[in-house]
Amino acid sequence: MSPVEILAVALGIANIVLLVRRSIWNYPFGIATVLLQGWLFVEGKLYSDALLQLFFVVLNVYGWLNWSRARTNDAGVPVRWMGAQPFMASAMIAGMATLAWGTLMHRHTDAAYPYWDGSVAMMSVLAQALLARRFVDNWIWWIIVDLAAVPLYWAKGLHLIAALYVLNLALSVAGLIEWRRKVRG
Repeated sequence: MSPVEILAVALGIANIVLLVRRSIWNYPFGIATVLLQGWLFVEGKLYSDALLQLFFVVLNVYGWLNWSRARTNDAGVPVRWMGAQPFMASAMIAGMATLAWGTLMHRHTDAAYPYWDGSVAMMSVLAQALLARRFVDNWIWWIIVDLAAVPLYWAKGLHLIAALYVLNLALSVAGLIEWRRKVRG
């Protein structure tokens, strides 16, 4: 457990708590978290996750801009469901992207667990894109990501990051409940 891992976890917790509350201030914490996690993933040869963190920086900036234009009376942002057909289409695209990315990592790198790592990466891209667009469905994908990421990071010896993802799982469930309530409210 390194100081970088401890800091990444602390910032990650703040990020998710602010996301559940629909606070725009999640984004500075999110950007710092993904940069630190990117460093850790390079060290652990989880290249898909490392590259994903760079993509997350871009998505966090996009989300920050998108959320800054959308406000509600309770200081949060408005949220909505994406619908069944777009959800299923996005699931199929994530599945195909996982297969393609995992194959690329398997053939051209010394990546540890290229398909497993690739699935976490591709589903995370989907979840983060849906989050930036304020779709409630993002929490369903984050729950799936968390369930896949915990054993992956544990297997790579990133125990504190794995613990963060256990907490992220609980917070993702809370986020789904809270955002569902805000759609109906």
